[in-house]
Amino acid sequence: MDNQHLRRGYFYAALTVAVWSGFILVSRLGGKSPLTAWDVTALRFGTAALILLPVWLWRRPRLNFSWRMVILAVTGGCGYGVLVYAGFKLTSAAHGAVLLPGMLPFLVALMAWLVLGERPSPQRWLGLVGIAAGIACLATDSFGSSVGDWRGDLLILASSLSWAIYTVLVRRWQVAPWDATLGVGLVSAALYLPVYVLWLPHNLAAASLSTIALQAAYQGVLAVIVAMMFFMRAVAILGPTKVGTLMALIPAIAGTAAAPLLGEPLSPWLMAGLVLVSLGAWVGSQTRFFVRRNAVCPT
Repeated sequence: MDNQHLRRGYFYAALTVAVWSGFILVSRLGGKSPLTAWDVTALRFGTAALILLPVWLWRRPRLNFSWRMVILAVTGGCGYGVLVYAGFKLTSAAHGAVLLPGMLPFLVALMAWLVLGERPSPQRWLGLVGIAAGIACLATDSFGSSVGDWRGDLLILASSLSWAIYTVLVRRWQVAPWDATLGVGLVSAALYLPVYVLWLPHNLAAASLSTIALQAAYQGVLAVIVAMMFFMRAVAILGPTKVGTLMALIPAIAGTAAAPLLGEPLSPWLMAGLVLVSLGAWVGSQTRFFVRRNAVCPT
């Protein structure tokens, strides 16, 4: 792989990190609003479908909706959305930063090992050790001082696992970035919106127009379409394990931004954790490593 191709992969990963850092803050704002998790999920995929449907109608002959796309929609689409927004209704942004992007490198590495036969190199193990130390510092600060609910923490952790499964399956099945974005967005809307309209509780009327607009724009456009495209392109170039490692930068960014924007304290434990997570992510994402593949792995 040439240097220009690698730089492009890191560029897409950096844009994904930026959008997902904002995702934690915006999702927590939605959690503190009158909107339910069901409402935010509906805004996410309803808005995305309005944009993606005309695109699909234009390129429909090239897109294959199959059982694999349904599985991707359940893991990385509506299933992930319901879990993460329900979690942010109950727990803080600091907890979310620890358990969502913070745990992602471990969960992606585990799933890549089980599904793809990819074993982390010694250098990446070193990076994961640094991330683990940083997560321990973040957890010490977050679970010792900030407001959170263990049920929300479990939901956030489950959403991180769901996204890790999605990430590895996309690589395993060699789904093109745009096809993953288009297919997952539309299939998620088709699966979720009828259930939401007919059976799930609504509270849109209690929220302000600005709150609804922010959630619809960020969750439905930036999170589903823009970030998904960047993420899929980064995975296609760099591989799921390396991209998962880079996602560990998100706690540092989101944790720092949460202090002025959400009023969360920036304690010494939190600062130490942010530094360790960032350093671990940098070490684990360097190119001077090897990845041993299982001989029977088709990828």
